[in-house]
Amino acid sequence: MYEVVEGSTVEAGMDGECTGHAHAPSTTRHFQARCMDCGLRRLCIASSLEPEELPQLEAVVSHWRMVHRGEYLYRSGDKFQNLYTVRSGSLKTVATHAGGHEHVTGFFLPGETVGLGAIGEGEYDCDAIALEDSAVCVLPFSPLEGLCRDVKSVQQHFHRMLSREILRESKQMILLSGMTSEQRVAAFLINVSCRLQERGYASRDFTLRMTREEIGSYLGIKLETVSRTFSRFQREGLIRVDGKRIELFDIEALAAI
Repeated sequence: MYEVVEGSTVEAGMDGECTGHAHAPSTTRHFQARCMDCGLRRLCIASSLEPEELPQLEAVVSHWRMVHRGEYLYRSGDKFQNLYTVRSGSLKTVATHAGGHEHVTGFFLPGETVGLGAIGEGEYDCDAIALEDSAVCVLPFSPLEGLCRDVKSVQQHFHRMLSREILRESKQMILLSGMTSEQRVAAFLINVSCRLQERGYASRDFTLRMTREEIGSYLGIKLETVSRTFSRFQREGLIRVDGKRIELFDIEALAAI
């Protein structure tokens, strides 16, 4: 799957290797954001606006930028200034515990916003790293707050974003505390499928951009358990695994595990 981004083509699926280390910093290029022409407008904050109101949003979301595979969009402890909406590609967020152990806390697809957890404390509480060459729209928070005050529909959309983030974290807690390993992997595959379908991508035959190790970190299980579970699901005819490619044959059976 590919997403064309104003003259550049970026793969928009989800698997591949990621070292977890940042690439050497490159000169960041900014590109003008044109919400009216964006194919993901129905999934982001622009969906709350009438066409004649979009210039107000474009005055806030003035540009987008590339984040190359393995590059940090921001690091834990950085001062909070911007939210970022994924325009193409995918990102992961990683939290580091006191003992130095890293834990993947989320995967973000086109149309999803990264950085909401930093609003309260004024600094980012995790690292955000590109799983592949990706593009993000930059939402400076102070001007966005002003737009929320001026345009009620933007404020309502922002509240829905915060609500979805709370719900996402709540579901993650349930996933980690109340499900078997097989149930966690099945729920993960179904979740990815549903999110891809919402974005108009193939939802039953896709490429995962994160590694098996990153999936395990996110689900609170070992790499070997993820691999064994994929193999088991394939033997039972629920999925087909071809390297990085996953094909779902029976979503209903996965949901029933």
